[in-house]
Amino acid sequence: METPDQLKELVRQKYGEIARQEQDSCCTSSCCGTSDAKVEVYHIMSESYEQLEGYNPDADMGLGCGLPTQFARISKGDTVLDLGSGAGNDCFVARAETGETGRVIGIDFTPDMVNRARENAHKLGFSNVEFIFGDIEEMPLPDATANVVVSNCVLNLVPNKQRAFSEVFRVLKPGGHFSISDIVLKGELPEKLKTAAEFYAGCVSGAIQKEAYLGLVQDAGFEDLQIQKEKEIHVPDSFLLEYLTPEELHMLRSGSAGVFSITLFGRKPIF
Repeated sequence: METPDQLKELVRQKYGEIARQEQDSCCTSSCCGTSDAKVEVYHIMSESYEQLEGYNPDADMGLGCGLPTQFARISKGDTVLDLGSGAGNDCFVARAETGETGRVIGIDFTPDMVNRARENAHKLGFSNVEFIFGDIEEMPLPDATANVVVSNCVLNLVPNKQRAFSEVFRVLKPGGHFSISDIVLKGELPEKLKTAAEFYAGCVSGAIQKEAYLGLVQDAGFEDLQIQKEKEIHVPDSFLLEYLTPEELHMLRSGSAGVFSITLFGRKPIF
């Protein structure tokens, strides 16, 4: 069993490799199919951002599992914080919502992703979008920084999710809110999948049960919880057969276990 630090390093390495890859059109959700099962698992959950204002293809690496910024109720002038900002995709969509009078901050603990996002922001000429290096479990930001927090398929990868949601609560202003897309489970996955490196870094085996996830959010102090969207994720047989026998795969498919993407809204109370 890996330690929390080992899991973080695994994620950092995997996403660093992705960030260094030359981006092409088949890295996005529109053509994520590939014969390489270990690559495919990173993209099977992503949704198309193409219809959203502010979308920039260079910043879309097809690594999300929802469209949290679409549901985030961002107003002009808001300060928006994106957790696990990658190459900047959600930040640039958020910037279109908050406008020139707002501020957008992306935080990521993979240096290659931060560098790539900064390059994209520079090309776009945005002066009110910044990307910082940091750990979601201990964010280098003051209390009450943001009006809105967004995140797309990232908190799965955080070993201490309780600590992460406590940090989200801390950095939100009173009355502020979040819209987070993430992966949750219903039923138990086979142990072989839970220990698969690609399955963890691909956001699946880092997931916890849906009710446990919602419980952590409530325990952190959030109110007005709403599931804005939910969908089941189909993990390809080609990937599962890397770790399971055909008989084990059949048992998994015929059982009640499932992998789901949810987009969750929550609000920090006004004290």
